[in-house]
Amino acid sequence: MICDLLERKKTHFVLWRPRVTAPPPRLIIGKLRPGNPPTFAQEGAFALHRSGKDKDLWEIAVTECQLAEGETYHYWFEVTDSNPYQSIHPRIRCTDPAALTVDWRLLAPAVGHPFGADDRDPAGVIKFQDGRLTACDPGGETADWQGDPGPETLPPNNSLVIYELPTAWTRLGQRGNVEIGIGSFRDVLALVKREVGPANFSGTAALEPGEAHLIDLGCNALELLPPADSFVDREWGYATSNYFAPDHDLGFPANHLSPTPTTDLVDLVKACHQNGIRVWTDVVMAFATRYPYQNINFLDFNVQAGAGDPEEYDQGRKRDGFGGDLFKYNFRTKAYDPLSGATMPLYPARALMTAHLTRWMQDFRVDGIRMDSVPNIGNWDFVQEFKDAARRLWQARWQQQGADPGGADSRFLVVGEDLAVPLALVKQHRLDGLWNENFKRMVRYAILGQNDEKEPSFEWTIRKLIDCRLLGFEDGAQAINYVTSHDVEGFRNERLFNFLNNNGIVHTEKRIKLAFVCLLTAVGIPMIFAGEEFADQHDLPVKQPQKQADPVNFDRREDDWRRRVFDYVSRLVKLRTTSHALAVNDVRFIHVDFNEGKRVLVWQRGRLGIDNLVVVVANFSDFETANPFDPRSEYVVPNWPHTPPGKRWREITQSRDVPWEWVGREPIFPWEAKVYAMVG
Repeated sequence: MICDLLERKKTHFVLWRPRVTAPPPRLIIGKLRPGNPPTFAQEGAFALHRSGKDKDLWEIAVTECQLAEGETYHYWFEVTDSNPYQSIHPRIRCTDPAALTVDWRLLAPAVGHPFGADDRDPAGVIKFQDGRLTACDPGGETADWQGDPGPETLPPNNSLVIYELPTAWTRLGQRGNVEIGIGSFRDVLALVKREVGPANFSGTAALEPGEAHLIDLGCNALELLPPADSFVDREWGYATSNYFAPDHDLGFPANHLSPTPTTDLVDLVKACHQNGIRVWTDVVMAFATRYPYQNINFLDFNVQAGAGDPEEYDQGRKRDGFGGDLFKYNFRTKAYDPLSGATMPLYPARALMTAHLTRWMQDFRVDGIRMDSVPNIGNWDFVQEFKDAARRLWQARWQQQGADPGGADSRFLVVGEDLAVPLALVKQHRLDGLWNENFKRMVRYAILGQNDEKEPSFEWTIRKLIDCRLLGFEDGAQAINYVTSHDVEGFRNERLFNFLNNNGIVHTEKRIKLAFVCLLTAVGIPMIFAGEEFADQHDLPVKQPQKQADPVNFDRREDDWRRRVFDYVSRLVKLRTTSHALAVNDVRFIHVDFNEGKRVLVWQRGRLGIDNLVVVVANFSDFETANPFDPRSEYVVPNWPHTPPGKRWREITQSRDVPWEWVGREPIFPWEAKVYAMVG
């Protein structure tokens, strides 16, 4: 699937839809002179001209720019500022809105008051090689996809366990203080590849050579919190500044002389694929922060929150830009289409975002999309257009790599985050799936032994927790379940360890394990927020409206009890990714016991006579069998499923085979679950 804009950028410097064209935009290009800080050298200026292809397209052929073969260049586009909220409109150097790499070490010259530091854009980076412009890192490094396996080797949607990974991490300093830093793409690679050590986080055991935290955990999908370039020092990264470029900071580990975001991200994705891990990207499309179009053509692409523009509202609801500029998804005009290259009626902001999607799916081979803040995108038509375009791109990659066409649909998803969980987005095929915020709310009530606030009883709390179809989902692949997400601020949103402490539960290990049993045996796709698998806790106070603040502390995995939690969760994850019974929608509650203060529920996953069943015996109460350490003590589960000849039962959480005489009649302990898998 060809994107005309990206193809044209191989032979031209291209600027789409500058608002002020008299005087015309200019290309400012030169070389980076090393230093601290680096400086700009050999500067050249070339006027852009209207393309014969379309009046909206301003360009200059690379052959007119006097570039040297094999050299790497830094560049800006100089335009007349057109932001209507500025009092003056000087000439200003802007990053190419479709720059494939940016270098924040080299900022545009200051313009002067009222423009400030936030108006100094980073230079774009490109390499002139074999007579064409090629994506590269600032040192000239280019991507190498050799050894990347075909997409048919990746796991299907119904067998996924997603690992949601922010890149703000922490560790203990030499004096015992908390040090916060950025986990670079190379640090993430150390979570996947045993022979690779950390870059920014040396000394963290979970990242040292020989370790592969994500492989040991068993998750088979990695969701990178927004990896596109952001001006902020990451936090979680929800302030995208340059949509076509991987993040500069994530590709610039400490003590490295030059950033390598493109090649580091490609190496990470390739390593994930080689280990059977799909890579999802989180995209922030409701708003942008310091994106060049705020100067190049604000009115065609953006809406300023609070300015009273009708596009600031969606069906009467005010959209939130969280300090950035909202995108203008309802503005339609006749214009050049960056996808097809034709001149046609279109929505410029929608076309821009679809072009950026093409870049990420073709050049970085991502295998899933999570759309952030769908309510603030404010346009369900565009949400569907984006999803459909992503699926077409996935089909094209599938065919290009020669995969069996029958498996493409089952190995790709576009899901959205709307905490109100509007199922119409799925039922109308606007999205493939949604974050299931209901699961998080219900599981937190459940491990406190309380009814969910929206349910009439504890039993129905658990039934809907385990079977998302009772909430209105039609298939498990439509629901992304989680016990915690990166939105850790606000009431009952904190990390699970802190949530339990805040509700008077001091001994948290059992209840955290119980929450993970629910997560990993429920209908739906489980997602684990990084650190929850070893009961991480907050290092910083997290208060509204502060978001994206609390880092992940991988050092805590080495605490004895937290290591027990990690090993426990790992066993469940590996069951979830391999069990056919957990990959289908079938679930039956075969026993419910609320007698004498008990809250014991037993559910069965899988299809009778087809799958090796999974049975969960979960105790959400202080009840325990009399003298439970006596082998003769037992809790009998009536209606235990028939065990066919040649089959046996294995209890997963303790990794042990169950003697025949104990099947369906073992002791139970307070706030404990046992997970039995039929094997053989």
